[in-house]
Amino acid sequence: MHLAAKADYVPDMEDTFEIFMVATPGLENALLSEALENGFSDAKATPGGVTITGTWADVWRANLVMRGATRVLARVGSFMAFHLAQLDKRSRKFPWGDILRADVPVRVEVSTSKKSKIYHAGAATQRIETALKDSHGMTISADAPVAIKVRIDDNRVTISVDTSGESLHKRGHKEAVGKAPMRETLAALMLRECGYDGTEPVMDPMCGSGTFLIEATEIAMGLYPGRTRDFAFQQLATFDGTQWDDMRRVGKTHTPTHHFTGSDRDAGAIRMATANAERAGVAEHITFQNLSATDITRPEGPPGLIICNPPYGGRIGNQNMLYGVYAGLGEAIKRECAGWRVGIVTSEAGLAKATGLPFKPRGPAIPHGGLKVWLFQTLPL
Repeated sequence: MHLAAKADYVPDMEDTFEIFMVATPGLENALLSEALENGFSDAKATPGGVTITGTWADVWRANLVMRGATRVLARVGSFMAFHLAQLDKRSRKFPWGDILRADVPVRVEVSTSKKSKIYHAGAATQRIETALKDSHGMTISADAPVAIKVRIDDNRVTISVDTSGESLHKRGHKEAVGKAPMRETLAALMLRECGYDGTEPVMDPMCGSGTFLIEATEIAMGLYPGRTRDFAFQQLATFDGTQWDDMRRVGKTHTPTHHFTGSDRDAGAIRMATANAERAGVAEHITFQNLSATDITRPEGPPGLIICNPPYGGRIGNQNMLYGVYAGLGEAIKRECAGWRVGIVTSEAGLAKATGLPFKPRGPAIPHGGLKVWLFQTLPL
């Protein structure tokens, strides 16, 4: 039964309902491609993410296997409410106990639209919190492990549970990060945008804490991104620990067919990247070197993908000083890496142009670290 079939309906283990995977804005189609590749055959891209229909087991699997999703929301029910008193009454009747455990604190986050007669998010939040406490004895806490996300749009109240908890970019095995780190979820989607599928070598000449290379190696090995972390859905009444253990148990992983190479002029970054790769269990497949991007040499083997997230003015230092850095990077790539293709993340088209590399027209703007950035790509050089 789909949640829209009946007001206040809450899906049980075998029922299907709507599941929303949140994407980095601008990369919804990349996340759609990943969802389809992972067997979510009815996936559809919508603004802000990808929607599928599935069961609670699909919720768990999406959290476990989706590299590009920021979080996974289970849309567990909806009802109409035209004023706060009606919201209060219907929230008290909603079968929260079918999803939430009374011993696990929750928090409520409400967003409203101008199309709804209930437009005060704070007042709506208070009514729903009170209903949870009075009708089901729930504890409300600002730092609760489970978040209820409520959207009131055109007088329809849609209730979702954030089943991820901490953002999915927190894989559970990366501790050390440098200045302005690339999030793992964003790195995974950018690798996908560059056409990377795990069957070619990858090089990052400004690797920082190693995110691109660790993600690329995990993809090549067939490792689940969520294999070493916990999720909010483990705190729900719908959770089945035995079924989850079976799902999380990784089958035979692959030995990558190619090696991965990273370098950085900062020795501290190389130490961080090496430690992160060791914690992720991929260090034996990556060579990290402490050297300037202008001193890179072509790795042995066939050409592949060069991808990096160089410094840019809005996040590190004086932008004028960076034109020479980008020019040197471009010269080294052209000198050493014929046949490779390149992906560079930067906030300034002028910096990308300074590399002298023949970039294709850029794609959509992508939010990163409070800035808008673009992924500049080349064909094989």
